[in-house]
Amino acid sequence: MARHGADYTRGVVHANPRSPPGRPSPLRAVYPGSFDPITCGHVEIVERAAQIFDEVIVAVGRHPTKPGYFNVDERCALITTCIAHIPGARTAFFGGLVVEFCRAQGATVIVRGLRAIGDFEPEFQMGLANRDLAPEIETVFLIPRPEQMYVSSSLIREIASHGGDYQRYVPQPVADAMAARALARGRS
Repeated sequence: MARHGADYTRGVVHANPRSPPGRPSPLRAVYPGSFDPITCGHVEIVERAAQIFDEVIVAVGRHPTKPGYFNVDERCALITTCIAHIPGARTAFFGGLVVEFCRAQGATVIVRGLRAIGDFEPEFQMGLANRDLAPEIETVFLIPRPEQMYVSSSLIREIASHGGDYQRYVPQPVADAMAARALARGRS
């Protein structure tokens, strides 16, 4: 038993604190974002979260200030394809506050990826706000492999808009969809 009563023993099954007494339910996490497009780093975070939690919901939201490269339905379909190999992972659309979505889904954890030091402050702020709004929901930060640390959806869209080689940063279904979109717009 670690300090403050926390048990870090591997392999111990912990009941979801929101479960009815005597009936454990799956420990469900939500990984929210716009995922426009989903990157290999995003998929890595889902894979790693699925090793920790029984269920991981990749919650696709509409960014209020960024126009989408793919619409929400396209993003959900692409993500579903890209995470099909991950047991316990699924995709869902959400609008509004992520903590309300978590409550509606019975999730007690929000998963966030931290790439570089610049991500920390806004993610920390958001985590504190979420804790204030929903103290029963924890935020967990996962760090991607070093080769994924600088890759973002915005960077991929920028590279693609200039005809650059973005394919190595996204799963194959996303690369195919982006190539088809570029071809339809007259770029090769």
